[in-house]
Amino acid sequence: MIAALCRDGSNLTAVLAVIPVRDGVVPAGGAETADECGGRSLVIGSGTVEAAPAIGGIVSIAEVGTYRPAAWAAALAPVLAAEAIIVLPTSPDGRDLGPRLAAALGRPFFAGAISVNSAQVVVARGGGLSMHTIAAPAAFVATLQVGVRGVIHHRDPAQVTELPLALGDTTDIADAPHANDARLERLVDPDPASIDLSEAQRIVGGGAGLNSTAQFDLLTEVGVHIGASVGATRVITDRGWVPHERQIGTTGVVVDPQLYLAFGISGAVQHTSGLGQPDHIISVNTDAHCPMMQLADLAVVADANEVLTHLVRLLGSEATGG
Repeated sequence: MIAALCRDGSNLTAVLAVIPVRDGVVPAGGAETADECGGRSLVIGSGTVEAAPAIGGIVSIAEVGTYRPAAWAAALAPVLAAEAIIVLPTSPDGRDLGPRLAAALGRPFFAGAISVNSAQVVVARGGGLSMHTIAAPAAFVATLQVGVRGVIHHRDPAQVTELPLALGDTTDIADAPHANDARLERLVDPDPASIDLSEAQRIVGGGAGLNSTAQFDLLTEVGVHIGASVGATRVITDRGWVPHERQIGTTGVVVDPQLYLAFGISGAVQHTSGLGQPDHIISVNTDAHCPMMQLADLAVVADANEVLTHLVRLLGSEATGG
């Protein structure tokens, strides 16, 4: 058993991140979860060899193919029985596999944690409006909120070992209470307009510099053209122009996209603190010196309303071949 340290420095002899992956893609929060567990993780799914370097640290890989949470939980339970603390990311697969694994192990489950260690678990409740600190039991399973911790980028390259797992047949729900894996009939690409912002790879965001709800209709149209989700600042959601689940920031949704386009967003700290580490930021604002423009890879000094109107026209003409 390999000792590890949580971020608070407490000594843990059995703490492990379990990170489900599909086709080698590490889910949002995967690397963060590994860091919360001292860089010790089990990567399970398809394309695990490709995913391991993006996580780093001490990595066991279980190449088990298509996502089958009931089968995975049943196979993992005896293997992970000696691990006192198991943490998964709050990606869709992590939120699904986590409680199944807890049930298979007969342990308490803590959903939506923002901090996990051997002494206590801090969980977010009420949409992040309240935090609850719970004394940690001897053994438990938890999911870690995306974006609450950050990632240590200087971690050593992954030390990878293989973990063979034999999966039983859990496609027939009559076999056993836990045997309730669904059969995949068809895989549908996510709709950027409705995907959870925390999972979006491209986001177009609007702030107080956009002067009407009509501008957010245009923002949505841009999102459709480039496959991006729509987000907003708190001032916009407070006005009721955009639903609160589309609010980006420490009091909204913490995101970590590859591309973030900010229209009329000045960049208050509550907003920028929830942006994660986008690969690319493009900002459009009349104030060349506002925080968002300082963060941007490309800063366009212009009226965001006018730029948005012209951008929609340009994208529309390209779509029609004009």
